[in-house]
Amino acid sequence: MKKRLSFEAFREGVLSGDRVVLSQAITLVESALDADQELSARLVQEILPFSGQSIRIGITGVPGVGKSTFIEAFGSWLLDQGKKVAVLAVDPSSQLTKGSILGDKTRMEKLSSDKRAFIRPSPSGSTLGGVSGKTRESILLCEAAGFDVILVETVGVGQSETAVKNMVDFFLLLMLSGAGDELQGIKKGIMEMADLLVINKADGENLDAAKKAKANYQNALHLFPETENNWYPQVLLASSLTGFGLEKIWENLLNYELKMKASGYWDRNRAGQRLTWLEDQIQYLLGQAFLRNPTIKQKLETEKPKVKSGELNPRILANQLIDLFLNPKS
Repeated sequence: MKKRLSFEAFREGVLSGDRVVLSQAITLVESALDADQELSARLVQEILPFSGQSIRIGITGVPGVGKSTFIEAFGSWLLDQGKKVAVLAVDPSSQLTKGSILGDKTRMEKLSSDKRAFIRPSPSGSTLGGVSGKTRESILLCEAAGFDVILVETVGVGQSETAVKNMVDFFLLLMLSGAGDELQGIKKGIMEMADLLVINKADGENLDAAKKAKANYQNALHLFPETENNWYPQVLLASSLTGFGLEKIWENLLNYELKMKASGYWDRNRAGQRLTWLEDQIQYLLGQAFLRNPTIKQKLETEKPKVKSGELNPRILANQLIDLFLNPKS
């Protein structure tokens, strides 16, 4: 069995930008072992002063929109601008696939082979608090390792968008054109979360359709209520194949960063996200403690068949279990 690194080796390796040690540190964060959790919590606490200097970008979009190809192109473009790029994925919905970025990584050959880049899947989990907590810690570790830009990709649809929005500075929504209904099944709430909409695959014969889609989306955004930060999202065109539009996307991001820092929203948003992380972790850890409790496990095993058969109201059983957990001697 491979010997686990010491705390000092983890700390020095992460802070020196060692990608192998960084990967091992994220594995440590993901571990469910109590000893690993204790060590990873100490490690993240230790590197906090060295984190927070990157720009955190969430990227989402409908299946088939080309997220992996876009991240490959955009990440490579950023490397050419002298940036160090880390790519993380969060998929709280998938228990079977554990997130598709494992397959995506093989399609990001240029990005994954460049020493200035780091690509890592975040683990799927049964609860959102566990996933988002681990991804947040992975972001901090990547920042401490010297990465300037953190790209957080959503793999699942729905739940993961909200999770990622609550851990990034800028939320980018990739869209397609020529897919029939211009909203393509994208929920209004997801569009309202976006700081920028990008019509991807705007090249070749699809360019005219992309321009029409841009106009439609821009009109739709005018109907949305004013945002807390007074930022009005633009709709831009891009092609992952030709590189068209990538520079404009980065300019939009930098403009956003400049305005949000000037208004104080940048720091307020990150502070609010840290409190959300705290709330998520409390719920997650309470849930873990609850389900590990021997008395609760026994009661669940006995009563679950009654819930399955419709004999027992789930709310009644839940109330009984909570009471048993909080008042074990009653």
